[in-house]
Amino acid sequence: MKFLTDPMQDYYIKKYPIESLFTFPIKPYIQVCQFERGEFIYKEGSYPQYLYYLVEGKAKLYVTHENGKVSLINFLQSPTFMGEIELLNSERYSKAIQTVTKTICLAIPIHTCKEKLLTDVTFLRYLCSFLSEKATRISAKYTQNQAYPLENRLAAFILLSADGNFYKEKHTEVCEYLGVSYRHLLHVLAQLCKTNIIEKQSKGYIIRDKERLEKLTKLKMLN
Repeated sequence: MKFLTDPMQDYYIKKYPIESLFTFPIKPYIQVCQFERGEFIYKEGSYPQYLYYLVEGKAKLYVTHENGKVSLINFLQSPTFMGEIELLNSERYSKAIQTVTKTICLAIPIHTCKEKLLTDVTFLRYLCSFLSEKATRISAKYTQNQAYPLENRLAAFILLSADGNFYKEKHTEVCEYLGVSYRHLLHVLAQLCKTNIIEKQSKGYIIRDKERLEKLTKLKMLN
């Protein structure tokens, strides 16, 4: 992770203004961070120093259990806050957030702004709405896992998690996230390869026909 300086910092702050979410002047506190693909925004068990607002890129949220098993919880896309639960609860961050692509975040230092944030009615009202929408999306994901064929859900997952036209998520984590068996996942991936929608590579899959992949996703939504 690196902090951007002017003129790039000023460029992103102007491109993605968030002043309307706060009653107090937030701009003097904002820093702009750039994370490369695969970097950790938060590590499991770490204390968050910043409240991040993701403005470009993708990241994934997961947890490692005591037995070493890793559970993929969700994918995060811009625009979204990260670290808001820890800000409200003052707890150690228990889950990891790792970038899937190159990512740009607006960073607000918690130790400097915490009291202002927790007494800002405008920000807290927005946060309530944001958390409600997040909970609704998570509930919808689990409902869809039972309602739609794997081909359609996997197409949506590939588009969601891909870095450009390259997809490389671990099969074991995808199985748990989508609620399917390893064998079933491999079968559907093979079908997508057979129809030239994706192509298997040594470290993942290349998306060869994004339009057909998107069509499968839309079919899921229309069912």
